[in-house]
This record gives sequence, C-alpha cells and structure tokens, in this order.
Amino acid sequence: MIQKKETISQEKKHTTFSSRPIAQQRKHIVHPTRKTTIQQKRPMAHSAKPAVQQQKSTKLRVIPLGGLEEVGRNMTLFEYDGDIIIVDMGLQFPEEDMPGIDYIIPNINYLKGREKDIKGVFITHGHMDHIGAIPHIMPRIGNPPLYTAALTAGIIKKKQEDYQNISPLKIQVINFESKVNLGKFRVEFFHVNHSIPDGLGLAIYTPEGIIIHTGDFKFDNSPITDKPADIGRIAELGSQNILLLMSDSTDAENPGYSISEQEIQKTLDDVIMKSTGRVIAATFSSLISRIQQIISISEKYGRKVAIDGYSMRTNIEIAHKLGYLKVKKGTMIRPEQMKNYPDNKVSLMCTGAQGEGNAVLMRIVNKEHKSVQIKKDDTVIFSSSVVPGNERTVQNLKDQLYRLGANVVHYKMMDVHAGGHAQIEDLKMMINLIKPKFFIPIHGNYYMLKLHGLIAESVGIPKANTMILGNGSVAELTRNSATISREKIPANYVMVDGLGVGDVGNIVLRDRQQMSEDGMFTVIIIVDSKTGKIIGSPDIISRGFIYMKGSTELVKETKSKIIEIVNKKSAPKHSTNWTYVKDNIRDQIGQFLFTKTQRRPMILPVVIEV
Repeated sequence: MIQKKETISQEKKHTTFSSRPIAQQRKHIVHPTRKTTIQQKRPMAHSAKPAVQQQKSTKLRVIPLGGLEEVGRNMTLFEYDGDIIIVDMGLQFPEEDMPGIDYIIPNINYLKGREKDIKGVFITHGHMDHIGAIPHIMPRIGNPPLYTAALTAGIIKKKQEDYQNISPLKIQVINFESKVNLGKFRVEFFHVNHSIPDGLGLAIYTPEGIIIHTGDFKFDNSPITDKPADIGRIAELGSQNILLLMSDSTDAENPGYSISEQEIQKTLDDVIMKSTGRVIAATFSSLISRIQQIISISEKYGRKVAIDGYSMRTNIEIAHKLGYLKVKKGTMIRPEQMKNYPDNKVSLMCTGAQGEGNAVLMRIVNKEHKSVQIKKDDTVIFSSSVVPGNERTVQNLKDQLYRLGANVVHYKMMDVHAGGHAQIEDLKMMINLIKPKFFIPIHGNYYMLKLHGLIAESVGIPKANTMILGNGSVAELTRNSATISREKIPANYVMVDGLGVGDVGNIVLRDRQQMSEDGMFTVIIIVDSKTGKIIGSPDIISRGFIYMKGSTELVKETKSKIIEIVNKKSAPKHSTNWTYVKDNIRDQIGQFLFTKTQRRPMILPVVIEV
C-alpha cells in the first residue's frame, strides 16, 4: 500500500502529519505494556520519533482555561518542557446577570509572549462551546496550525467569513488514522459519537505517558449519519498503560445508558406519520443527525421540507456538501413555498427550540414571520433538551403554541431527543476500557465533575488518583505521580460585547446590573461660573426607576434637595471642586431616593457651567 507523508512545518524538531493506515503506522511503535504501581517507574510512551530525554525538573502540565466550572468555554493547555498544545477553543453563553453580553471566551493571558511555544491547536468537534472563541483567540496567539476533522473544519471556515480582517487559519484536516507530531507531543485520534458527526477523542503521547481526552462523547451502536464509536480502538489504547483519562462529565448525574438515535428515529417516524397537518420541528442548528432524521422521515411520507434559520441553513449546506447529509432531489423547498402544498405534505425545520427572541420559531409564534404562521392542526416538535436557564422562556413558548391550537411534542413526553453526552453507564464503560492510572473529569459544573469522580471511584479508580480541577488550576504529572500545583493561572471571564473583547469588566457589568434592577436617574444642573449657584431648576431624567408624570411630589422634593446640596457646597469658581459636588449629589440623592422608594437607581449627575 502506498504510504504518504505531508510536511506541516519546517521547525528544527520536525512536525509531520501522516495519513498512513493505522495498522502500518503502529508496527513502528513500541508501546509500554507492563503494569506499574505508584512506586514503580513507568516506561516512557514512545513516539514515532526518538523520545526526547526528560530533564529531572520537567513535568507534564495540564491547564484548563475553561470548561471545568461551567458547561461551555472549553479550552485546555498541555505543556511539557516549553512546548504547548491546545485542545478546543470555545465560548460560553452569558448568564442571566450579564445584560448586554454576547458571550464569554477563555482568558489567554498565560499565553502572551509564548506564541512560539504553541505547536498546534486540536478541535474535537464543531459545537460553539468548542470552536466559538477561535476568531478571537487564534490571531492573538500567533495563528498556530489547527487540526480537526472535515465537518468541523467546514463549520470553522464558514464562521471565519464573519471576520474578514484576520489572517486565514492554517487548518489541517485529519482523519481517524492520522498522527500529528508536534515538538514533545504526538497526537492520535479515535472516533466517538456525539450530537454532531466527526467527534474526535484524542490520544496525546508525551514523554511522561499517554493522556486520553474524550472530547464530548457518548456510545451509540446505531447512530444516524455516523458510525458507532470505535470501541475496539479505545480498548486498544486502554492496553497501553494510560497515564491520565480526561472524560466528559456533562451528563454524569443521569443514570443508565444514552438513548440511541435509532430509537429517536422510531418515535419521530410515529409522530410524523400520525400528523394530519404541517410538521414544524425545532432543534439545534448543529444537530445534523436530527436534521437528517426529519428529512428522511418526511421523504418517506411524501412531505416537502423547508429549512429556516441562518445557522441551520449554513450547517446543512456544509454537511450536504461534505456528504454527511443525504437529501433526495426535489425534497427541499423554500418556506414561502409551503403554502403551495397541502398541510400534510410539508415539514419545516427551524431554529428556536430554546425560545430565542429572534429565532424562527419565536417569530412564527409572534406572527412576525413573513410566510409562516401557526395553524390549528400543526404539530410542533421540540427535538432538543432545554438549556439550563431557558426553562421559563421555553415554557412560555409552549403555552403560546397551545393557545394557537398547535399540537406540541417534546422530549419529556416521548423520546424525540437524545443528548450527545455519556450517561453514568457509558462513563463507567469509558473508564473500564481506558483503565487509567489518574483521572480528571472535564466539561461541566463542579457538582458534575464531583459526581464523575465518584463514578470513577465506583469502578476502581482510587479516590487519591482523581483530581477535581477548576479553571486556571495546574495539574502536574510524571510517570508515577499527579499533583495539583499551588500555581493559579488567570482564567476569569473575558466578555465579548459587540466588537469589544474584554473591555467590559466587572465594574461595567455591575453598572448594567444596577440599571437593569433599579433603573437610572440623571440629574442635570446649570450653574453660574462666577457664583457657583444653580441657574433655574434642575432637570431630571428617569429611566426604569419612576414614571415622572406619576411622581410629581417626589420629583419636586428631589429638585429641592439637589439645590440644597449644590448651594451648600458651591463657592467662587476658582475654589469649587465640581467632582466633589457631583459625588455629594450621587451619594445624598441616592440615599434620599432609597428612603422614599426602597430602590437604588444609578445616579448620574451632570454639571454645566455658564
């Protein structure tokens, strides 16, 4: 068989990317097989190239910059003897107390000045919590090579089109037989199931041992638009004395096994078959398997399919072009063409399952969609779980749909959605296959990580060998030890607001929170520059605090109080400190309004000298 090798970099330590079949590559590698204990020395995990001699002071460092105190913002650094590789670069959606914030990305202060040390970036799959920070971070770390699978690469490239002023990414498309050598690291890949095709798990070979990073995963023996997870390959890796397993914790509180997509398809088939009107299915735009299911079932029953929602249309276009989505000719129509067919012969796939204000489903419900409105016999399928924090919005959306006469189907009623994350029995299976010496649960809130640690303990991982890390923690590993360093890396929120990245900090956010809770109260006074006395009556503007026309007595008292404060503190121009005067207005009027209303609006004094 022909062997092909493509040179990626011309560094002194050659960085190569090999696409040879894995069976041919493996015969050149000697893997450690003998068992070790904590006291014994562990054989070095050999790479395809001669191993670099380890210095006595050298330790393997694992540094999560996000994803270990929340669901999202996933980004982890692996560092050895000055070389760094990065796994994932995601965003986190804002919390309820972050008004105006678009999303949050990892803090990369630790990487400033170390751009030459970063050998490469690996992306496990194409969800925004793993790729969303790429446009913001990659230009700031020297735009190192980025390695990922074909579908993920297509989604990343499409996303980059929104950022025209940054350098093109150096994307290298890999497959499950690829090997990437970067400095002290070699990275191999194995296939896992998730709610999007091309999910990657990583086997990271280092001089201290092998790290397994699962990415987001589940086991599905009958997936849609995908192959089952490569359990054989995972078991093979588990026979190589794995130093560390880092495993997805998102569903660590859910018992049993993950539901197969095949079961979801049976339920969806029954729902669509029995629907007498239009089918409107709302789901995540990246849930390619679910989109394929709706399309295939609609074709089975002679329904045309319309797609609406920019992100969904984009992902479908990419998936179809790359062969991940199969659609018969003549199936697809535009939303405005739905009226040309009987209601029982059309389906609509759209965004908005989370009740987002500008998403398609919400616009349909609010009668703001230009061509689709809810009809009495419509069947609306919510084929997604509710993201924490969206429960009330989604419930209100369902209420509106019922009021409009639609039939509503969601995952709590029947199996119309399966999550993309391993549940307890799948997590046990991964641990048993890998048989790691040390364990770090990843991807989740603290309680999810803690539960995953207990799961690991239940299948034989010693409690002392599990490390529960936080963002910015530093785990240091050698062949025989794993400790959490006292060092703490900056990992605080970096908030993105419009074109601003990191310019909205805690003070600005606190101001927004205060305005959203108690409103804003602006005081405008005109003073004589010679006497320092107020000219006329102060002007007051209230936004979100009181209704001016309904609070005339309070407004009158407040104006008198302002005049009293200014006249008491004023003096000839050369000795008047107007900053001091404005601070007094802010403090005293704030206290005055609190005694009258028990609310604390933001006070903004404006002084104009004439």
